[in-house]
Amino acid sequence: MPIYHKLGKIPQKRHTQFTKPDGSLYYEQLFGTIGFDGMSSLLYHVHRPTQVSAIGKAVDLSPKIAVEKNIASRKLIGFDVAPKDDFLESREPMLVNSDVHVGLAAPKKSMTEYFYKNSDADEMLFIHKGTGTLKTFLGNIPFEYGDYLIIPRGMIYQIEFDTEDNRILFAESFHPIYTPKRYRNWFGQLLEHSPFCERDYKLPQDLQTHYEKGEFVMKIKKQGMLHTLVYASHPFDVVGWDGYNFPYGFSIHNFESITGRVHQPPPVHQTFETSAFVICSFCPRLYDYHPKAIPAPYNHSNIDSDEVLYYVDGDFMSRTGIAPGYISLHPAGIPHGPHPGTYEASIGKTKTEELAVMIDTFKPLQVTENALKIDDGTYYKSWVE
Repeated sequence: MPIYHKLGKIPQKRHTQFTKPDGSLYYEQLFGTIGFDGMSSLLYHVHRPTQVSAIGKAVDLSPKIAVEKNIASRKLIGFDVAPKDDFLESREPMLVNSDVHVGLAAPKKSMTEYFYKNSDADEMLFIHKGTGTLKTFLGNIPFEYGDYLIIPRGMIYQIEFDTEDNRILFAESFHPIYTPKRYRNWFGQLLEHSPFCERDYKLPQDLQTHYEKGEFVMKIKKQGMLHTLVYASHPFDVVGWDGYNFPYGFSIHNFESITGRVHQPPPVHQTFETSAFVICSFCPRLYDYHPKAIPAPYNHSNIDSDEVLYYVDGDFMSRTGIAPGYISLHPAGIPHGPHPGTYEASIGKTKTEELAVMIDTFKPLQVTENALKIDDGTYYKSWVE
């Protein structure tokens, strides 16, 4: 996301001496991506960020695959995922491939006993239920219902919840998550026809610098393993930073849907992109205004991608038997479209209040054991009249 941001105290010139009040040096760290070619930030630490005093056991987090090659359309009852106290233990991958893991979480407790870093993937957390604060070494971001939280890989964070009633859709992306290229000019600024702009973002604020030394548990995900390390100083010891690589939030309620005289295709709802999948936001909007318009989508074949729809709120006009928290999977290889009766019933309607998140992947998705536990088992038959 090409936006410059800074917090705290930084020296006038990078890679130069930056001294503490006692005359000793702060420790500079480049927090960058794609070698030295991607977006980066420069951080200044009270202590060396390299101090590891112990390494503990590692746990394999590889998803357990139940269906490796799937052709069935599926409906997952997302709120059937049982809440768990721990944030990481609550995360259950549902649909996965080598590019992205899509899953659900219902954490009850805030992350206070350890810090977390995902070295494998950028993370997208969509907040369906709950409020709280994403706390990072680059500052804090308050979140609420409807917020996307984009957390770059390597970001050290904790997450604080205000209550125990929390529901999250997450995507771990093994490719960087960006805003759609077609909505940006060649400098990286979002264009006038974009359905959102930079002022809609929730940027890190309230940088809190910790000076403590001791033993601080850090859990790091790398190569699908969760490693437990002990740091000798508090990970949130940054006194200042600047750059382009940092977490941010964006509310789905600030997505301004693009409409037209006839039905608009899914790319107009695109919110984020990677080289391997896209994320779209279906939001309340006026329907098509051609006098003979059919607002419901036409049948279409997923030749090159699997489609995942996560239903958030409202009445999704092209589906029957759908409720908040459900996930539908429409795999490549077979066409899909509106359920019987919804195509005709949409004629003459002027608006929709639906709210949903869509993830379209360019590689087929595998179905995990977690997903089969909440699969209704009959969704693929729901188009039969």
